[in-house]
Amino acid sequence: MSSHADIIIIGGGVIGSSIAYNLLNDGFTGKIVVFEKDGLYEFASTPRSAGGFRQLYTTVINMQLSKYSLQIYKDFSKDMSIEGEAAEIDFKQRGYLFLATEQMMSRFEKHLKLQNQNGIHSQLLEGESLLNIIPELNIDDIAGGLYCSESGYLDPYSVMLGYVKYAKKLGAEYIYDEVDSLITETGKVKGIKLADGREYYAPVVVNCAGAWASILGNKAGLPLPVVPLPRQIFQFDIKEPLKNYLPLTMDPTGVYFRHEGEKFISGYAEEIEPGINFKWRRSAFEEHIWPVLANRIKNFEHAKIERGWSGLYDFNTEDHNAILGEYPAMKGYYVAFGFSGHGMQQAPAVGKCLSELIRTGNYETLDLSPLRVERFAEKDLIIEDAIY
Repeated sequence: MSSHADIIIIGGGVIGSSIAYNLLNDGFTGKIVVFEKDGLYEFASTPRSAGGFRQLYTTVINMQLSKYSLQIYKDFSKDMSIEGEAAEIDFKQRGYLFLATEQMMSRFEKHLKLQNQNGIHSQLLEGESLLNIIPELNIDDIAGGLYCSESGYLDPYSVMLGYVKYAKKLGAEYIYDEVDSLITETGKVKGIKLADGREYYAPVVVNCAGAWASILGNKAGLPLPVVPLPRQIFQFDIKEPLKNYLPLTMDPTGVYFRHEGEKFISGYAEEIEPGINFKWRRSAFEEHIWPVLANRIKNFEHAKIERGWSGLYDFNTEDHNAILGEYPAMKGYYVAFGFSGHGMQQAPAVGKCLSELIRTGNYETLDLSPLRVERFAEKDLIIEDAIY
C-alpha cells in the first residue's frame, strides 16, 4: 500500500468525513486518506452528542453555517442514499426553544431582530403561548421564549455514517490507526507519523481530530486554544407521557431536554476540569438536572434514569467557536476543530467550504474567514452570546 496521498485527513468523524465527501463530490481527483484511531467510533464525539440542531445563534457566521446545514440535513436521506438505500438520519424538525425569564427577554429581543434580518425564522413567544408547544410547562418564572420551528434534532451517528459511506464510495480510503504526530519541514507540512512508527506523506494535512486535535498541534509547535471537555448526557423515562413531542428545550438554568424516541435525554454545561474522561455520574443527574426538570414539567417529577454517557467537546477556550482554515505558519496544514459542541450542526457547511478552500484557495459558498486561525493573534474574536 502506498504511503503517499494528495490529502490526509486526521479524524474520520462527522467533520473529517464531511470534508472528504465534499472534496470528492466537488470534483477533486486526487488520493484522500482518512485516519481514524477509533474504528468502532466508540469514544468519538459525534455519536456521543445530544444531536440538537439549531439556528438560534447571535453571530452572523454561525447563522450562515446553520442555514446552509439545515438545507443539507432536510434532504440528507435522499441525497446521500447509496444504491437505493436511504441514509436515514431521523431528523425531527420539532423546533428549538430557549426559555426566558423576564430579565432575559430584552436580550432575546435583540437576538430575534438579528436572526430575522439574516433569514432565520425565529419567534419570540410570550409566556402563555409556550403552552401551545409544551402544555405541561410550568411558566410561573418564565416570561417567554425564543423559538425556531425549523430546528430540532437528529441522530448524529447516522449522519456521520452517511458521510463515511459516501466518502468511501467516492474513493476516500479510511485507515483505522492512530496518528501520533505531524511531519513538518521548514514551514510546510509533509505528512503524519502513526503511533506504530509508520509514516504517510501528503502536501495537505487536515486536522479534524476533535478533542484530540490540539494535542497533535501542540506536539508540532502549532498551538490553538482548544481543550477536551467532558459533557454528560442522561436518558430517562417517565410514567405519564407528554401530550406533544418536545422541541429541544433549553431552561434558563442551562439544563436542556428533548425526546429520544418515546423517552427523553437531558444534560447541562457543568463546571468541570478539561481532560479525556468518559465517566458519567448518576449523582449529577439527581443533584443538578432532576430538580430543574421536575420544576419545569410535572410529568418529570417521576423521571427514572435509565442510562448515561459522557462525550468530549473540542472546547475553544477563547471564543467557543470553530477554528477553520490553513494554519498561517505551516503551509498545507489545515484545521477544522474547536467547535465546542456545534460540530455536528455545522458539519455540512464546514465540509463544503473547506473543500473550496483546499481546492481553490478561496471560500465560495460561505465566507468562513471570520473563523480563521489568525483571529486570536489579531484580537478579532467571534463572540457568540448563545453558547450552550
